[in-house]
This record gives sequence, structure tokens and C-alpha cells, in this order.
Amino acid sequence: MHTAFSFSAQRLKSFAARALGAAAVVGLALAAQPAAAAPKKEFKVAWSIYVGWMPWGYANDTGIVKKWADKYGIKIEVVQFNDYVESINQYTAGAFDALTVTNMDALSVPAAGGVDTTAVIVGDFSNGNDAVILKGKKELIAIKGQKVNLVEFSVSHYLLARALESIKLKERDVKVVNTSDADMVAAFKTKDVTSVVTWNPLVSEILADKTAHNVFDSSKIPGEIMDLMVANSDTLKDNPDFGKALAGIWYETTALFTADTEAGKAARAAMGKASGSDLAGFDSQLAATKLFAKASDAVEFVRSPAVGTTMDRVRSFLFEKNLLGSNAKSADAVGIALADGKVLGDAKNVKFRFVDTWMALAADGKL
Repeated sequence: MHTAFSFSAQRLKSFAARALGAAAVVGLALAAQPAAAAPKKEFKVAWSIYVGWMPWGYANDTGIVKKWADKYGIKIEVVQFNDYVESINQYTAGAFDALTVTNMDALSVPAAGGVDTTAVIVGDFSNGNDAVILKGKKELIAIKGQKVNLVEFSVSHYLLARALESIKLKERDVKVVNTSDADMVAAFKTKDVTSVVTWNPLVSEILADKTAHNVFDSSKIPGEIMDLMVANSDTLKDNPDFGKALAGIWYETTALFTADTEAGKAARAAMGKASGSDLAGFDSQLAATKLFAKASDAVEFVRSPAVGTTMDRVRSFLFEKNLLGSNAKSADAVGIALADGKVLGDAKNVKFRFVDTWMALAADGKL
């Protein structure tokens, strides 16, 4: 069993147990709005432990955050949360200006809760870190009729839906059993559990069992489970230098730890240790992550039609699960603006935005 500081125990990706649903968050967000916008000099960033978000903690610890904040004459407080869900709730309530979050969760909580949110940086996407695992069976089709243990309404739930779709099955062809990530490894070891969907490092631990077989993983749906740094859109509008600082921090840090140097290795080792693992553990999960270490690669990705295709699937899934708010009449309820200028859903109620603004400045060396 992993400690509370394991890579993705903190990127819980679950709203089955969240303290605030989208509807409840609306009231908090409205109450907090005066603090959310207007020109200012001090900003707060919330992050939680996961392989793709460790650079934020490392940058804070090593002075990279201060360096870029000083460049733009601002102060940035970077706060680590040991509870991913709570970090999202705090951001949505207006207590933080920016947040590390997945694309699905950004849409289902702050955006659906009425908080206009912009993806400043697309940091990576899961490329094998999330998987469907069967006991004693090597083909996905064997999942039909099985009970499937997963964290309900999380990206594991979404991955299951995509896996079933690939073999022309529906969720009604299986029975979902809501299971905490903390209990997943132990559950798989019991006789009654024959199928699980989860994320690393739990995937690696479960696959160490000789009866366990990875029958579908996130590398089959590249680009769909994105890890982002988002910020309040109004705050960014009034304080564009905050976005520049975030981009500067991210790309300086990724250039450092991806370098084939002793300094790069030391940085990865430090991030591994900070997350309750080690260099080997960090590197293994990094290998299952498509990291956008170069700004130009992130710009190319966010401008691609694939982002719109993905978000269309994600919003449909969330609406089906009643996670776009109790008043949502369709998946169009919450507008999603794409970097190519297109809008999915209600153009008069855009609450989630993909832009290339700050990533492009970094790519062009204009920060």
C-alpha cells in the first residue's frame, strides 16, 4: 500500500466523494468573486502530488518560482495539497488563482460551477498511467458481465467507458463497483474482485501479480486524459503577467529535469523523493506520461482538432453521469472555447477555455 504522498493517490481524479458538488460550489464561487479578479500583485497556486505536477513543487523549493515572479514584479505562493479534491474545491471557491487539475475535472467542477477557467499550460497527458486490468484473462472482451472496481466518476470511469466502446459494449454490460484508490490493491488480491480500473503507481503494483493482465490503457486513447495548470480567466485577463510567470516557471523547470545531465537526474530524484518514491519510481511513471516539456509541442497539441474531439467525448460522459450541474439540459450547457476559435456547447456560457497564449510566448522566446 502506498503512502499518502504516492504520485497519484493525490491526483485522486474522483468526485464520488468530493465535499462540494458543482451546484454547491456555485454559491461559494459567487461569494468569493471579489477576490478572484482585478489587477493585483499577489497570487496563490494550488497543486497536488502526481508525476506531471511534481515540477511545481520542485520549482517552488529551488527558487524558480520566485525568479519568475520577481521578473514580473509579483508574488506567487505555491501551496501543496495532500487532497486533490480539496484543492479543486478551494480554487473553485476563489481561495486560489490557479490550480493543477485534469481536463475532465476542470470541466466538471469549476467550469460547471460557474467559475470561468483557462488552461494556461497543457503539461502532459496520460500515456499508459491509467489501465483496465483483468484477473486471469488476457483479452478485454472477457470483461463482459464482470464487476469492475474503480473510483466512480473519475477518469478511471471515463477510461472504462472508452474501453467498452472499443469493443462495442456499454456500461450496462458490466457492473461498476465504487472502490477507493486506497483500497484498490488489496481489493484485487481478494477472490471476488476480477477486474479493476486504476492509475499508477497502483497499476504497477497490481500488475506485479502474475494473474493480472493490462487489457486496455490510456496509451490507447492518447491525449484524452490531460494534466493542466489552469487559472481563473478573469484573473488572467486583468493580470496577464501572472500567466507569463506560470509559463516561465513550467518550461524552465521541465528543461532542467528532462536534460540528460547530472542536474536533470538530481531534479528527478528530488521530485521522486518529494512524492514518497525514488528516482526509478519517478522515471517509470514519466515513461507512461506524454510530457510537453517543450512549449512548441504543447502549442501544436492544444491547436490540434484532437482537443475538441476529446472534450466533446468528456462533456458527453459528464452529462451522462449528471456531473455538469443539476440544471444542465444537455452536454451543451457549459461552453468550452478551443484554441482554434471554435466553441463546443453554449457560446453564451463559456466557462472552460483552451488557449495557446502563454505557451506560444514561451515557444517564441517572448516571456
